[in-house]
Amino acid sequence: MGAGDVYGQAVSHGVASGMGGIRTAGDLVARMQITRGMRLTEAKEYVAGRLGVSTLDLSDPTVMLDVRKEYGLGGILESGEITDVGDPLGIEAKFNIAAVLDVPVNCVTRFRDMASRRRPVEI
Repeated sequence: MGAGDVYGQAVSHGVASGMGGIRTAGDLVARMQITRGMRLTEAKEYVAGRLGVSTLDLSDPTVMLDVRKEYGLGGILESGEITDVGDPLGIEAKFNIAAVLDVPVNCVTRFRDMASRRRPVEI
């Protein structure tokens, strides 16, 4: 998985999301490892602390479904899961992730920059 390895990203993503990815908290833990250079245990403890759950709860899809809904972190629906009309999706969920984890998210930063440059349309 050195520089130039075309499968490096896919393998890294697969390893990072082994906790369950967006169904649980694998994506959040991976984000902390990448943005802050945290080791796995440290990243799990940080995310668990920010969400108010135990590190074991991070890989429990049932617990994390409720936690992700409570904090508006988005998720993937499986059979039997119910989403509400007001549940955050896409960029809204990314804004919430950035706020909850206190970490920069590139698309959120770019969105804010672009929105601040826009001028109101004159009618």
